Amino acid sequence: MPSFMPRRQSNPESNLLSSRPAAVSSTQGATWKFALRALRYRNYRLFFTGQSVSLIGTWMTQIATGWLVYRLTGSAWLLGIVGFASRIPTFVLGPFAGVWVDRWNWHRTLVVTQILSMLQSFALAGLALAGVITIREIIWLGLAQGIINAFDMPARQAFVIQMVEDRADLGNAIALNSSMVNVARLLGPSIAGVIIAAVGEGYCFLIDGFSYLAVIASLLAMRIAPVQQRRAEKAILHELKEGWNYVTHFVPIRSILLLLALISLVGMQYTVLMPIFAGQVLHGGAHTLGFLMGASGVGALTGAMFLATRKNVLGLGRMIPLAAAGFGTGLIALGLSRFLWLSLLLMLFIGCTMMIQMASSNTILQTIVEDDKRGRVMSFYSMAFLGMAPFGSLLAGGLAHYIGAPRTVMISGIICIAGAGGFASQLSVMRELVRPIYRTLGIIPEIASGIQNASALQTPPEE
Repeated sequence: MPSFMPRRQSNPESNLLSSRPAAVSSTQGATWKFALRALRYRNYRLFFTGQSVSLIGTWMTQIATGWLVYRLTGSAWLLGIVGFASRIPTFVLGPFAGVWVDRWNWHRTLVVTQILSMLQSFALAGLALAGVITIREIIWLGLAQGIINAFDMPARQAFVIQMVEDRADLGNAIALNSSMVNVARLLGPSIAGVIIAAVGEGYCFLIDGFSYLAVIASLLAMRIAPVQQRRAEKAILHELKEGWNYVTHFVPIRSILLLLALISLVGMQYTVLMPIFAGQVLHGGAHTLGFLMGASGVGALTGAMFLATRKNVLGLGRMIPLAAAGFGTGLIALGLSRFLWLSLLLMLFIGCTMMIQMASSNTILQTIVEDDKRGRVMSFYSMAFLGMAPFGSLLAGGLAHYIGAPRTVMISGIICIAGAGGFASQLSVMRELVRPIYRTLGIIPEIASGIQNASALQTPPEE
């Protein structure tokens, strides 16, 4: 990763290898087979298939919930309250959940969380279809889903390493995860917009409930090799402190999580305000909301597939601040737009840059973290990604109430650009700290004094 390491000195053998057709082919772009290489693992293939179905339902529920709140109340403030309720448990419970996830069986944990999420969706559907749902029930059920997510997120992130046997393919698996999320983001809102307009929000919740059966079936069909779980030899608070010290004192992890938390706090809340943009700014309806979120999904899918074709994690460090700055610029432009076609183009760009920033951050974290702290680190990742979101939802909803949604997202964009600049200033420090880890993992070949084995340079670091 050139952002985290000094520029490689040229040497004759690497130049010789780079002149070979096979090497040129590998560096100029990967084939689709290479881009989908993580799917050769049976367990990951099952997970990918089940999640692809389930996530469409999840996005349908997200769109339907926002539109239902907006239809019932017309309040930007209550949109923020609902977002806060569904995400605050990740912030409060996240660190403790990470300790428990490090002790528990990740596979069984995911089966339980998916079953509970299915029941939550059916509860939403029952109330909505019966015509008795109020903002109170929406908030309480959102809170319940947030508690489930506090355990599901770190277990899901940690479980990837168990499904993908070769760590060299970890970045590809994470990129493919992002791809399926954004295919769902493309399809889910579009389907939800049609269903809401035709028969109402309740059927979106009902479809989401049934969609969980796909991921539950895929998890139960997996053949998981026995893994010895870490024994609980220390108190929870001691392990929590150990994980906190690891995250806060290791500059690369700390910097990545801080930028991610900032983007989540002020940037990603544009999704909370999308019903306002669709209804008041662009003078549309539920279908307009579906188109806007669908455009964001197309952009995010493009960014994820771009990352999937990359050979390894080298180069991702530089992409993080560039993508964050691009994301902020897109938000500023979105706040100025009053035309649907322009807003759709901007949502493409916003989705792409957001995905590159998030997936690059996740990939680097998953690569450099120590395995015995994986659950705890990924719980802090969940806190940064989802845990800051409730505060952002309140902030965005309250600010939009007073100054309007367009000005709110413009201010958010400016802050994101400033955060990207702060991260970029730390790259030289991170470079020196990450390089030894990459050498240990074989991502950066060790250069011995004297003659270097040709095999060690089959995948030369990027310039």
